[in-house]
Formats: sequence, structure tokens, C-alpha cells
Amino acid sequence: MPLLPDPVRRLAAWCAVLLLVAGVVWVGIRLCAELRTAVVPVLLALLGTALLGPLHRRLVKARVNPSLAAGLTCVAVVAVVGGAVYIIVAALIDTGDQILASLRTAAQDLARHFGAAGTSLDDLASNARELLDRFGGTAASGVISGVSVVGESLAMAVLALLLVFFFLRDADRAAGALRGLAPSGSAELVEAMARRAFRAVEGFMRGTTFIAFIDAVCITVGLLILDVPGALGLGALVFVGAYIPYLGAFISGAVAVLVALADRGFVIALWALGVVLAVQVLEGHVLQPVIQSRTVQMHPAVVMVTITAGASVAGILGMLLAVPLTAAAFGVVLELRGRYGAQEPSGSS
Repeated sequence: MPLLPDPVRRLAAWCAVLLLVAGVVWVGIRLCAELRTAVVPVLLALLGTALLGPLHRRLVKARVNPSLAAGLTCVAVVAVVGGAVYIIVAALIDTGDQILASLRTAAQDLARHFGAAGTSLDDLASNARELLDRFGGTAASGVISGVSVVGESLAMAVLALLLVFFFLRDADRAAGALRGLAPSGSAELVEAMARRAFRAVEGFMRGTTFIAFIDAVCITVGLLILDVPGALGLGALVFVGAYIPYLGAFISGAVAVLVALADRGFVIALWALGVVLAVQVLEGHVLQPVIQSRTVQMHPAVVMVTITAGASVAGILGMLLAVPLTAAAFGVVLELRGRYGAQEPSGSS
């Protein structure tokens, strides 16, 4: 006679499985954190390969040498990313003083209408530069540390770009290498899971890029119509921010509204806010369901929890990597469910 009833034993078994999975995940996260200079470039390279794979395959189909096609693809990426960063930084630098001046004016208006609360905002705005100077003075003591962080980031970026080149060039050999590394008897399953995970990431990256492009074009056109300065830079910022679902769109949209407020006044800022909200509604109710309907679908709550977890682990980089990695995990789960879920009824009958 068993010591515990059957439901209790099943619950204990599930608890043991969950604890084991949680322990493995925790150890994996700790190892990734310790080896971040090697792990982060690999993850970024996989995302870049998933995004750039179609372009490389088109070049190869056009009878371009695979190595040359991979090199041209990487050069195109460097040109596009460098241009986007330059446009964003230039636009924000040109309008940064206007934003601060507009915020101070808004705070003074609040002070006239709301008394003490507005006065506090006015004091905060008037002392913003002093606070930044103090922060800068404190941070100056860690210049060496900051330089090392910049150097590490540049090294990881260069390594990621080189890995993208090799991943693109040797993509046709990846399946054979994976089957050779897999344990005996599980090569087919490992390859199927890897293909499903990569397809999920590829679909997510392509869909997100297309949606980001549409968002950036619509918002840029709206800002140009409203004669908001730096519209191209703000559109580029919207494009980049779209890779962090929800939060990225909120931040880039807020910057666009602030720039409109700084240069064109309150009424134009409201129109800019309306443009941003309209584009976000279009994305959430039309673009997301239609464009990404064939990729792994995740509930917004799952996405928000994933982004929060990624931010707590690795900051902005974790926010960027969290959703595509979760999409890959969903792809693996769906592959296992499709294989073993379909076998259960036949085995039980």
C-alpha cells in the first residue's frame, strides 16, 4: 500500500520537475552572466542571422559567392545601423535644449495654475542641469570603468558581426554539425527542435522589422506634416524602439511628442500624440494579427512579463533578447507537443 495517495504523489512529482527546471534555468542564467562577453555576441548574431537570412539567400540564388554574399549583407547592416544611429543622435542633440526649455515653460504654467505642486516641478526643471552636472561629477570618478564598458561593448559588437558573417556563410552546414553533436538516437529530434526554434525567431524578427518599418514611416510622415523638427531621426528612433515590444514604442513615441511640444507648442504636440496613438492602435489591432499570424503568438501579458524578466537580468540588452528567446522556447515546446502529444492517444488506445 503506498504511503501517500496518488494525487499527492503526482503533485510531488510535478513539484520536483518544476524545481529541477528552475534550477537548470537559474544555473544557465548565471553561466550566461559570467560568460556574457561570449554569450551575448552569439545571441545577437543568431538574431541578425534570422533577420538577414532571406537577403543572403536571395544573393546566393543570384549566383553570388556565399562568402561574398555574407560580406555584402554585413556591410549593408553596418551602413544601415550606423546611419540610423547617426540620424537619431543628431536629431536628439539638435532638439535637446528645446525639450528642456519647453519642459521648464510647462512647469511654470503649472506653477501658475496649481501652486505648490507646479512650483516643485519648476524647481526641478530649473535645477535639471545642476543635477546632471552633479551626476556627471560623481560618474567622473568611474571613467576607467566606463571606458572598459565601452570597449567591451565594441568588442562584443564586432564579434557579433563576424559571427553573423560565418553563420550566414555556413548556414547549410549547421544541420549536419548539429546532428553530429546530438546524442545517439536523438539527432532527428534535436534538429527538428532547432529548426522550429530558428523559424520562430526568424518569423518574429521579420514580422517585427516589417511592423517597425510601417510604424516608422507613418509616424515620420505625420511629423513631417506637422513640421516637427528631426522627423527623420524620430522615425528612426521609432523603428529601433519597435524591437522592444510595447515599452520601446512608448518611449520613442514620448520622445516624438516632447520634441513636438518643444518646437511647435501644445496644440501640435497633441496632434503628434494623436498620430502616435493611431499608429499604435493600427499596429496592435491590424499589423500584429495579420503579419505575425504565422509565427509563434504570445499573449501581451507573457510579453510584458518576459520583458520585465529580461530587464532584471540584463537591462536593455535583456529587454531586446527576451522576446525572441521566448519565441524560440515556444517553438521548441510546440515541436515537442506536436510529436509526443500526437503519440499519447495511439499509445493509450
